[in-house]
Amino acid sequence: MSGIVIPLLLFFHSVCSLPEFSFKEISYFKEWMIMNNKDYSSEEYTHRLQTFIQNKRRIDDHNESSRTFRMGLNQYSDMTFSEFKTLYLMKVPQNCSATRGNHYSKHGPLPKSIDWRQKGKFVTPVKNQGGCGSCWTFSTTGCLESAVAIHSGKLFSLAEQQLVDCAQNFNNHGCSGGLPSQAFEYIKYNNGLETEKDYPYEGKNGSCRFQPSKAVAFVKDVVNITEYDENGMVDAVGRLNPVSLAFQVTDDFLSYTSGIYSNKNCDSTPDKVNHAVLAVGYGVSNGTKYWIVKNSWGPKWGINGYFYIERGKNMCGLAACASYPIPQPLK
Repeated sequence: MSGIVIPLLLFFHSVCSLPEFSFKEISYFKEWMIMNNKDYSSEEYTHRLQTFIQNKRRIDDHNESSRTFRMGLNQYSDMTFSEFKTLYLMKVPQNCSATRGNHYSKHGPLPKSIDWRQKGKFVTPVKNQGGCGSCWTFSTTGCLESAVAIHSGKLFSLAEQQLVDCAQNFNNHGCSGGLPSQAFEYIKYNNGLETEKDYPYEGKNGSCRFQPSKAVAFVKDVVNITEYDENGMVDAVGRLNPVSLAFQVTDDFLSYTSGIYSNKNCDSTPDKVNHAVLAVGYGVSNGTKYWIVKNSWGPKWGINGYFYIERGKNMCGLAACASYPIPQPLK
């Protein structure tokens, strides 16, 4: 309970001024504050209380109906979706389509399911981008980390902050957004990416401090999967390595906790994507095909930092702009 102080008069003022909220709902909020180490000013408290209870009611309504996925409270439950978008999603519009990609699918059989986390030390732990729209850097590093590990047997945790600080000449915008395909191009022509240990993540825009002598991961070529070719994505993940993708996050995704996410109201075109993530596998559950996806909102979100999303329908534009790097052999 350290740092959680709500003056008694403020509490009763909040209760009296918000008669539509029950004591039980307010108690949920107080418990959530303690669990998430939240502390508010007197001016902010009422707004956060209102937002939390509105979010919880939306979650409860969703879970009462027969849906393919569940929603729940998490560290973002005191935020409106508008506030969340401002801090965590890409702010600069990204038209990421590759109308003619350079991934060529094989015609041989593919595994019915695959999870690169289970095949060896090929995927780093889930990371947290914090209040910076740098998801594209985490999708980039996650994909290159896995590709390097699959080719060499060496798993490095690579530097997102280097991409935030240094990749602007490749049409990336630091904490305002970018694309993995463009970040792979930067790494290719920049001649490498440092480790996270040598170039630690700060979650804010900074000046470029790249030291070529410390680079450990290199890109030989960049592969873009043709726009909307979700079968090509399956081929790449099933045969080669995890794949970076981008899609449109809408308000219900923020509270995802389990199941296979789907949404009939999100957009599916490349100009509407606002979040980049990493497909580390795919599977089928009760006849529904899904992707296994690594997020960058920390291990407390979703399924230990991961989520499943429906596969085969270009759900929320996830097949609009997928890509992966071909790593240079390590020396």
